[in-house]
Amino acid sequence: MGHGTDVFVIGGGPAGLAAAIAASQKGFRVTVADGARPPIDKPCGEGLMPDALAALRTLGVAIGPEDGCAFRGIRFVEDNCVVEANFPDGHGLGIRRTVLHEKMVERAADFDIKFLWNTPVTGICSEGVLVRSQLISAKWVIGADGIRSRVRRWSGLDAHTQNDCRIAYRQHYRVKPWSDCTEFHWAEGKQAYVTAVSHEEICVTVISRHPGGRIDASLREFPTLANGLDGAAPTSVERGTLTSMHRLERVCRGNVALLGDASGSVDAITGEGLCLSFHQATALAEALEAGDLRSYEEAHRQMGQRPALMARLMLLLDSHATLRRRAFRALAARPEVFARLLAVHVGATSPMHFAATGALLGWQLLAA
Repeated sequence: MGHGTDVFVIGGGPAGLAAAIAASQKGFRVTVADGARPPIDKPCGEGLMPDALAALRTLGVAIGPEDGCAFRGIRFVEDNCVVEANFPDGHGLGIRRTVLHEKMVERAADFDIKFLWNTPVTGICSEGVLVRSQLISAKWVIGADGIRSRVRRWSGLDAHTQNDCRIAYRQHYRVKPWSDCTEFHWAEGKQAYVTAVSHEEICVTVISRHPGGRIDASLREFPTLANGLDGAAPTSVERGTLTSMHRLERVCRGNVALLGDASGSVDAITGEGLCLSFHQATALAEALEAGDLRSYEEAHRQMGQRPALMARLMLLLDSHATLRRRAFRALAARPEVFARLLAVHVGATSPMHFAATGALLGWQLLAA
């Protein structure tokens, strides 16, 4: 096992696979280690926005409509108020996390990537990575080992700011989708979002600030969603995970770089975590090719600004019910404003367009 590699990726989830693929595209020899075996699952909403699908195409990951269920836009639902908009370009795709992982492993197989599945990493040093007490030399080490990253701690990059920590629960149901949008249902202190992952199955995720807020118990707070699920049989075990707003002071030190949730995270309500990690992988590969991680540090900071801003906006609506209901009434009256906000969310507009949209929304709130 004591071979050498150019790039050693710790973490074989979608973020780690994206980093491995992007580095391989640049001609690097890559090794990936993970303590689990594929396909690797994780509780999440399982909806890929159009920008995430575009990022996967850049990595050469082939995902078609037959792998999941396409959706045309986003719909917000609270009580009798419904606000929706189409994506400005393309469509999103609901896809089981395990299917996505399998597709990314298939793409990684196109390269000479060495996989060490079911192989926990026990440490890192300046020469490389320790695996089962053996040193594997590596020029670069990438930490893609999630929100509780050990690589982040080992490399001294744990300094961070964190707020709005919440719990997300996910479960699948056998039912024909009733919408061609991903739906966000809002209630006091929690949201549920619904994504069709096939023509006969949906994924439901509930996010709450309070531990113990399981899906079955929460449904009475989302009557429209509860009606849609009436009589539907669960097709998976309910699973939970932590989601938070988590920003690091730095994501690189020496020959170590972090990406994905290991490098900071945005609340799951944005649906942008995977997309962000795919873009980070491409930027990191370019920095490795240049032999200088400083460009990745700057690119990482810039990439996180828009998702973090949209997450703060969504969390503001979560925390202030009166403001949220007023905003929803304003958006229902002017759906084109919601369409502009959605375009901002998926990165289809410029900062100037975002500023103009914010001003227009503010005016609508005053008039609502």
